This record gives sequence, structure tokens and C-alpha cells, in this order.
Amino acid sequence: MDFGFTTAAYVVAAVLFILSLGGLSGQESAKRAVWYGIVGMALAVFATLIGPGGGLWWLSIILIAGGGAIGTVVAKRVGMTEMPQLVAAMHSLVGLAAVFVGYNAHIEIGRISSVFAEAGIPFPLGEMEAAMLAQADALSEQFRGFGAIVAHKTQAEINVLRLELFLGIFIGAVTFTGSVIAYGKLAGKVSSAATKLPGGHLLNAAAAGVSLLCLFWYFGTGGLFPLILMTLLALFIGYHLIMGIGGADMPVVVSMLNSYSGWAAAAIGFSLSNDLLIVVGALVGSSGAILSYIMCKAMNRSFISVILGGFGGSAGPAQEVEGEQVAIDADGVAQALEEADSVVIVPGYGMAVAQAQNNVAELTRRLRGQGKEVRFAIHPVAGRLPGHMNVLLAEAKVPYDIVLEMEEINDDFPDTDVVIVIGSNDIVNPAAQDDPNSPIAGMPVLEVWKAKNVFVSKRGQGTGYSGIENPLFFKDNTRMFYGDAKKSLDDLLQKVS
Repeated sequence: MDFGFTTAAYVVAAVLFILSLGGLSGQESAKRAVWYGIVGMALAVFATLIGPGGGLWWLSIILIAGGGAIGTVVAKRVGMTEMPQLVAAMHSLVGLAAVFVGYNAHIEIGRISSVFAEAGIPFPLGEMEAAMLAQADALSEQFRGFGAIVAHKTQAEINVLRLELFLGIFIGAVTFTGSVIAYGKLAGKVSSAATKLPGGHLLNAAAAGVSLLCLFWYFGTGGLFPLILMTLLALFIGYHLIMGIGGADMPVVVSMLNSYSGWAAAAIGFSLSNDLLIVVGALVGSSGAILSYIMCKAMNRSFISVILGGFGGSAGPAQEVEGEQVAIDADGVAQALEEADSVVIVPGYGMAVAQAQNNVAELTRRLRGQGKEVRFAIHPVAGRLPGHMNVLLAEAKVPYDIVLEMEEINDDFPDTDVVIVIGSNDIVNPAAQDDPNSPIAGMPVLEVWKAKNVFVSKRGQGTGYSGIENPLFFKDNTRMFYGDAKKSLDDLLQKVS
């Protein structure tokens, strides 16, 4: 199959990927957008396999089948509650792929250089006599795929390739360890507290500085050791950056790692001279960066400080919380709902853990059937992953038009009769506004405490994932509806007809 078909297929696949990204911005079009992405990826893989340089068909088919089988098993086993850590894990694989491709490109340069040296022909190609040039062209014919591309490169092009593979390895290594730590924090396998080694940012800066020196060292010698040293430093940077970010800010981290993985993919594309990888990597990298910026704005964080892993800790001792948490049972909540005209439901990670979205949807249908106004308030970082709550509610068939973002509904809380908070902590925490020493100080939150009555569905009196105390739970108009969210809502549904 000629190169023209591969190029045309890549263009079509790129358009499908753009349509997929665009469609994922809306709940109504998300399902169609996923199919755009699936078709685009299938077309891209097919065009690559049959295009110029294609080969090793059996190995390719075995690897694709194996990856598909593993993906199917993982997809069936992983619930929506584990989606944030799954996304982080997938990012780590992209980073690792970038590292492997970079090293493969370095090895290929060395292999081709050795073949040319044995034939007495200088490599990379430069000015040479016509006879030697013809011999070099004949020698280049033995290489296929990526090797054939490298064999025809000039010294300037080899230098560019070395820069590309160096950056690809660096970004990939940072993405790999950063994503592994993010996975650990989201899965509860690593402490969610912001943790830095002595020296903090100076260690990161020193590692980055030595990595830059390794770049010049690599250009000067073309040896393997500068690459290995840089890789170890990049792995450390990824580890230390994400360890230095607190649990409350992990949704931003997941989004930022998404961007890193995109740029790593773009670097792979440049190294392999694959236009589609460059386009896709740029799409993922830029969209992840834009999403990170939007989330930073939603959390009142500095975009630069996210990149540098510079937030997540408090500036001093947090304010003491006075009072006590007052419990309420299903009868009390049902009575308040019966008397209410307007109800706002705030879903959080606890709803996902309890798999209570269908109970929430049923409660919504019953209340709306009674003529009550029911709406949902979604914070941009609810559920540890952007859009996590929107997906759960869509899965339970909650109407899209009553699911509102924070800025659309925050001004309505003073006129709301009942707010039901299900498994949320930080996104409804008034300490973000009242306590300058709080780790979430300045973060925009859902101002649910301004409603007439607030009911918080929570397993117990713990501080939640980020470990931050919530003064909302102690306010006079707040009652704690203790217990597993699904069971609590089961009890409540028996009281609400």
C-alpha cells in the first residue's frame, strides 16, 4: 500500500479525533464522540500496519489482540469509583511508551552508524563523492521502516532527532512516575498529604538543571550514559512533583498528567516522523493544558504552581471548629423534603463509592412528580476527576437540563429550601472562604450553607479524602444523615412516595 493512502487515512483519523474531543464537551454528544474516537483509532492502526515500513504482522496482531484482551478485562472490572486512578494509570503507560520509543530511536541511530562504519561510509550523510553516495544509497536500502528514515538523514536532521528523542524520554519519564504516584494517591495506596523531601523545589530545579546539562553531553558524545542519567533524574522529578501535591488538588493533577502524556505522544511522533501521532499528541496535550487551566481557575490555583507541584499544603494552623454534628434519620429528611418547594442535590465521590446514583435518580423523579423543583449542583473537581459526577448522573438517566455547574447555581442557594449533599467534603467546605490557613483557602466552593436546610449523607464523622475538617457539618442548619449513601437513600425512598 502506498504512502498516499496512509496519509489520507491519517487525515481522516485526525478529523475523527477532533470531532471526538469536541463531542466529549457535551453530555448529549459524548456517546457519539466516543465512537468517533474508536473508529479514528481503528483506522489509524490499520493504515499504519499496511503502510510504508509495515511488517512483523504476526507480532503486531498478537500484541494488538493481547492489549485488547487486557483492556476488556480491565474495563469490566473497574467501576466508576476507580475511574480517576485508571486514567492516571493509563497516562503512565503513555509516558513509558515514550521512554521506550526514545531509547529505540537512539539504538537505531547507533546500529545504522555501525553498519555505515563497517562499509567505510561516513554517517550521517553529508558531502561525498558520487560513487560513495551511490554506495550509501544502496546500503540504505537494507533498512526498513524507521531505520530507512534514519539512514537517509543528514547530520542536522540527526541532531534534531536526538533532541526529539531526548525530550520524549524526559517528558515520558516525568509522566510515568508522576502518574504512578497519582494512581497511588487516588487509590489510597500512597498518603494523600503533600510530601516533599528536604530541599523541596531546589531538588526539582537541580534535577532539571542536570538534565539540561545531559542534553549538551548527549549532543557532544551521542553516548547512552547521558540518556540514562537524564531518565533517572526525570523519573525522580515526576515522583517528587506529584508527591508534593495534596489530595484535595489531585483532580488538577490528573488533568495535568493528561497534558504531559499528550506532549510525550507528540515527541514520539516527531521521533518516528509520524504526522498523526504529532497531531493527536498536540490535541491531547493542549486540551489537557486548557482543562487544567480551567480547573485551576475553578479552584483559585496558579497554573504555574500546578506544573511545579507547588501547592497542596497550608500556610499555618487551621481554625478550630466549634460545635457538634447533629444527626437526623430518614423520617426527618423526608419531612423536610415534603415541606420543601426547591431542592438541590450535590453529588460527590461518596455517591460513586456507594453506587447510589440510581437511588438519587429515583428520588429526583419522585420529588419532581410532586411538583418540586429539583436540580443538581456540580463542582468542577467533584469526584476526583473532571466530569466524574456528570457521567454518573447521565448513567442513571438524570435529565441533562437540571444538572448545573457551580457558577450557574451558586447564587440560588439562599432561595433553596433543602440541599442534600451526598458524599462531598471539600467542594462544600466554607473554610475555603473563611480560613486563610486552610489548604483549600480561596478555592471557589458550592455555598450550600446559605440554604434553609442542609442534609449531609456521610458514612461517619471522618474528614474525608483530603483530611480537611469541614465547618459545614457543625452549622445550625446542617443535619448529618449518617450511613452508606445507597442504604440511606433506600430508607429515604421508602418515606417519599
